Amino acid sequence: MSEIEMLHFLRPAWLWALLALPAIAWLWMHRARRDNAWRASVDPHLLPHLLEPASNVRTRSALVAVLLAYALAVLALAGPAWKQVPQPAWQSRTPLVIALDLSTRTLQPDLPPSRLLQARAKIATLLRERDAGQVGLLAFADDAYTVAPLTDDAANVALFLDSLQPDVMPVDGHRPDRAIRRSVDLLRQAGFDRGDILLLTDRGDDAANAAASNASKPGMRVSVLGLGANAALDAGSLRALARAGGGAFVPLSIDDGDLRALGVLQAQAADATSTQGRAGRSWEDAGYWLIPPLMLLALFAFRRGAGVAAMLVVLCVPMGFARAQSTAPAPEGTLWRRADQVATQRMDAGESAYRRGDFANAQQAYDGVPGADAQYNLGNALAKQGHYEQAIQAYDRALRAQPGMQDAIANRRAVEAAMKRKPPQGQGKNNDPRSQQDRKDQQDQKQANGQSQQQPSQQQQQSQQQQSQSQQQAQSQQDKAQQDKAQQRQAGTPQSPQPGDAKPETPADARQQRAADAAQRERMRQALEKGQQGQQQGKQQARKESPQDRERRLANDAWLRRVPDDPGGLLRAKFRLEYERRQLEGGE
Repeated sequence: MSEIEMLHFLRPAWLWALLALPAIAWLWMHRARRDNAWRASVDPHLLPHLLEPASNVRTRSALVAVLLAYALAVLALAGPAWKQVPQPAWQSRTPLVIALDLSTRTLQPDLPPSRLLQARAKIATLLRERDAGQVGLLAFADDAYTVAPLTDDAANVALFLDSLQPDVMPVDGHRPDRAIRRSVDLLRQAGFDRGDILLLTDRGDDAANAAASNASKPGMRVSVLGLGANAALDAGSLRALARAGGGAFVPLSIDDGDLRALGVLQAQAADATSTQGRAGRSWEDAGYWLIPPLMLLALFAFRRGAGVAAMLVVLCVPMGFARAQSTAPAPEGTLWRRADQVATQRMDAGESAYRRGDFANAQQAYDGVPGADAQYNLGNALAKQGHYEQAIQAYDRALRAQPGMQDAIANRRAVEAAMKRKPPQGQGKNNDPRSQQDRKDQQDQKQANGQSQQQPSQQQQQSQQQQSQSQQQAQSQQDKAQQDKAQQRQAGTPQSPQPGDAKPETPADARQQRAADAAQRERMRQALEKGQQGQQQGKQQARKESPQDRERRLANDAWLRRVPDDPGGLLRAKFRLEYERRQLEGGE
């Protein structure tokens, strides 16, 4: 589609002002006739012969200039547009942070089958029925930990519900005040100045009331959903907590009436705004292109001499325009762009270069741009080039701008681990953590391949070892018996039979011994045949399996060995690391 076909007006109501053009022309001509003193003294049919033609030309030229200037001004106000440009998208829906109590008290069965299962089911309903707005999830006991940051994908948050158990928390306890403060930090880290906090617990305290009151002052509303039945639920303290936070308190119910009463199913359109991680495209208002010709027409309104000075001022504009359109805009605002527009432009340029694999240009684009996201992306670009120390410094700046940024923390640890490792000879300088993981997966596949190839031979070796051990035991027993007989003959006197000594061998005993030996040989033969059959079956299966199927099977086996059996293991390890970090930092 061409630009002419895409042309439209952002404010088309201004075009109605063009209907005033005929009225302006009539008023201009009427005033010109009234101001002409000759028209009052000379007959109209004699005026063309008495007046100079130049005066009529000047009058008409002035009229055309006025009408053209008026039309250009109206078109500029109407906002002509024919192309779209990237533009940060503002979020106007109230975000919601859910803080779930994961203390051991949630295992009580007063809400069958337990408080925890009822709370998880209620959160699943909330995530499924909520119409819009970002949602985050926290878990708290003695301290609060982030399960899922604020996101528009509520289904992604629901994936963590089955892993929420009291045993994933590092320390048991009940600190709703810390959950409220962590929720406020989570909202601010996402760039929101207002939001809702939903607390699921069975009781409150004075510290929680103070935290809720502090949260409500900047616009964070704290509501409470009570977990417990009758006397087990401290409704009075929870009601006071909700009152301090400017929200509402409702005990948990079977249907969704409690969620509707709290007003969390509908994300209200409020003045909670955020641009972090959001970008869209909007029509560019090109009305400013009509200003230069309008300024040229305005020169005719100046007196003689003043127009020349105004022309000199206009001629200086292209030099400033050329400087403003420099290929390397400064981080601060320019003549034609605000500071945030310059930062957005450089972020887009850096992202395009990073996706192309041009990490050097991505580094130049991100360098100098303020904000946690820009410094985090700068650290990634530096790490891709092997500048690990500079990458760690960039991650540190990102963490100072946004404390608790999980992506920056994880990548910083990966870069530190890559600095400690030395690449094997002939491997190159590619120390990317993802390439290290790929090489590890390849080693796992090779190891699984070797195990599958060696399995038949190991079975055969085991059967042979069993056979040799049986033969050695039988030979040792026979040698011991012969040695005892030789000692008796040398002594010259037969020893009296002792308990446990072998009795003289009879024909019946000889037959039993031969039968036992035959049975042992038969069992050994069957074991050997079974091992050979397993080896043949493994060879047949290897012949029937294509290389693609075998590679896929080995890859699946390698991945399955790495999947933990414990669904809450990842959260438990994450919370434990966060707990240890807070203890080292001396915080809560």
